[in-house]
Amino acid sequence: MQLRRLGINETVSVIFPPERLADALADIDAEVAVVGDDREELAECDGVVTFAHRDAYLDTVDWVHSVQAGIDRFPLEEFEARGIALTNSTGIHGDAVGETVTGYVLMFARQLHDYVAQQERTEWRHPDWDGPFTVRGESLCVVGLGTLGRGIAERADALGMEVTGVKRTPEDVPGVSHVRPADELREAIADATFVALAVPLNDETEGLIGPDELDAMRDDAYLINVARGGVVRQNALVEALREDRLAGAALDVFETEPLPERSPLWEMDDVIVTPHAAAQTRDYFRNIAELVRENVGRIGAGEEFHNRVV
Repeated sequence: MQLRRLGINETVSVIFPPERLADALADIDAEVAVVGDDREELAECDGVVTFAHRDAYLDTVDWVHSVQAGIDRFPLEEFEARGIALTNSTGIHGDAVGETVTGYVLMFARQLHDYVAQQERTEWRHPDWDGPFTVRGESLCVVGLGTLGRGIAERADALGMEVTGVKRTPEDVPGVSHVRPADELREAIADATFVALAVPLNDETEGLIGPDELDAMRDDAYLINVARGGVVRQNALVEALREDRLAGAALDVFETEPLPERSPLWEMDDVIVTPHAAAQTRDYFRNIAELVRENVGRIGAGEEFHNRVV
């Protein structure tokens, strides 16, 4: 493959201005340009950096880089059939997502979300005596121990929490006291105060958390989802929250995004909703530039892509 022109698709504006990434890559040995979805414009590019898949990529470019780690939105079989390389951004989100999940945990434990709601109502009210708690010694089960899960576990361990995990191939993970295989998911989440989901969306994880798994959790437990919306059966979660079979949930991802205005999740006091922003950081474009620059160098050297999915 020869890289003469690299397109930065305008879809990355969901996360950062495409011009910032183009400027950060101005020193690579190829022309860099911000592009839209026009097929003729894309046909002038050999590669494209994008947030979303576009069908035009299938017959215009040789390399697609996703600025996200998740690749469930890309037609992998078609990419493979057409010989298009797909790379992703796994490995750069652990710090941001780990800190976001730490924020969720502390908000629930210290009831900070309740105080924010009170402030909006200009209401001065102390919490119930048995409401707030400290997280030291509390249990957190991280489902999925890749880059995101390890970032979560590392920070929870630093807070003095008892961290366990679920991984398809169990192995020792720093900061995690015990790792269970995927077929022991219900047993793993049964005793946790917090359950954090950090798995990719695929055939094995779609609908992973449904009625049976929610029933297995403690009624004073909190579910945190920074994976993909499809990992949780949302209707079952809403029902469990309505029936007080869970203490609450922090959700960054949803079955439908943006979360529809009619969704009952908006109105639940025990739910924190964030707009698929757990990985957001002002340095995002710099992190992407580093990954892309490495692969541009590998193309020039005739080496295999880093983070190649297809």
